[in-house]
Amino acid sequence: MIRNVVVGTVKDGVTTEQIEEALAAIRAMKVPGVELNAVTGVDLGLRDGNADFAITVDLADEEAYKVYDADDEHNRIRRELFAPISASIQRIQFRL
Repeated sequence: MIRNVVVGTVKDGVTTEQIEEALAAIRAMKVPGVELNAVTGVDLGLRDGNADFAITVDLADEEAYKVYDADDEHNRIRRELFAPISASIQRIQFRL
């Protein structure tokens, strides 16, 4: 199993509602032939310097990750919902 983790910060002036809209789109994603287990959240502000949002997606294997990563809807969400609000995004994939 592969876990994909995304952690991001947003630009000044971005609202929690804008972040939640983008995260909801990730949670609602359906990729043909790939089972997704997506969990997302907005930072609770418990520690200074934290990122603003996080996404974890568990996928069966590397091939499933590659299909998910290249998916047209996934790339639309990145381009149209995350790119306009994000100041920085970090990603990591690791084996569970």
